[in-house]
Amino acid sequence: MSDLHTPVLLKETIEGLNIKENGIYLDLTLGRAGHSSHILSKLNTNGLLIGVDQDDEAIAYSESRLKKISTNFKLVRDNFVNIDSILDNLGIDKVDGILMDLGVSSPQFDDVSRGFSYRYDSELDMRMDRRNELTAKRIINEYPLQELVRIFNEYGEEKYSYSIAKNIVKERENHPINTTFELVEIIKRSKPAKELKKVGHPAKQIFQALRIEVNDEINVLKKTLNKALERLNPQGRLCVITFHSGEDKIVKHLFKELTITEGNRFDLPINEKEKEYRLITKKGIKPSEEEIERNHRSVSSTLRIIEKI
Repeated sequence: MSDLHTPVLLKETIEGLNIKENGIYLDLTLGRAGHSSHILSKLNTNGLLIGVDQDDEAIAYSESRLKKISTNFKLVRDNFVNIDSILDNLGIDKVDGILMDLGVSSPQFDDVSRGFSYRYDSELDMRMDRRNELTAKRIINEYPLQELVRIFNEYGEEKYSYSIAKNIVKERENHPINTTFELVEIIKRSKPAKELKKVGHPAKQIFQALRIEVNDEINVLKKTLNKALERLNPQGRLCVITFHSGEDKIVKHLFKELTITEGNRFDLPINEKEKEYRLITKKGIKPSEEEIERNHRSVSSTLRIIEKI
């Protein structure tokens, strides 16, 4: 496993945060401190970086990396949905910027024991926080047919969800499905030959759906976005990097809802409710062709930024 991780949309994100050197910045998805190391380097002795991650290995690695830059940081092992208690425990009310990079870090993908990748044979796991009980193996072996179909459709947008789910249920009647490669073989058998010839791995969408379900990512995202916005100082910004359309739709719709002036446009201005936020990005920012060439995992990423007025 490599500890190297290339942060996605790095330049655009750092610029988008509009960092003040004496500000307080919260990276809710610390990972290997790819973005955080750049944030910390822009802060003076009065500034503070707070990094949050569920992964104990990410916390340990990031602490070592960030110490080489500055000591003006605090790291917390927790789920970012607990943003309120995280900040309360630190005695902090508001912050000047928040980052949420919703991708799985490269070291997690490349760590065979974590079971995130369809490219390595390992036990089906996919937990970002290994203290949690729900694993991909439990989902595959215990969820009823219709629940499997639902998560494959909703979280993976997989065209052959029913066929794959049906074959999973049939296979597990004979023996438990324990490994990533066992699941990959079932997925391949469930798709027509023409699909298998297409560019991209045939298991990608199913593995994405399982990861989202294991970590309850959609519900956690919805809850956290609203909490994060409440914690911003005036002119504070929230930057969110998504990696699939389901996540991006949630962020896009919320940001749009919060930045459209309420009230009838024929009413007097006094009857309109003042907007509390403004969009910094009218459209989602996508990676350049050069970045995609350097880091193929960035291809599906989108950055959206909103500011507290």
